[in-house]
Amino acid sequence: MGSFSIWHWLIVLAVVVLIFGTKRLRNIGQDLGEAVKGFKKGLSEEDQKRLRDERRSEEAQRSETNRDEQPR
Repeated sequence: MGSFSIWHWLIVLAVVVLIFGTKRLRNIGQDLGEAVKGFKKGLSEEDQKRLRDERRSEEAQRSETNRDEQPR
């Protein structure tokens, strides 16, 4: 009683298609897909920037350490 059968979901899907139409549903799907792609791209770029900054700081620390160890 608590779960819906496949027939309930098919009826809901038919009602949604009748209300919105297939063209509008397709547009909504495309917009949602583009939003997800943009979100993933933003996260990826943020991670790449963070890694690049970490590498630069590590290289700076190494160069400072090498300068301190060189005999004068």
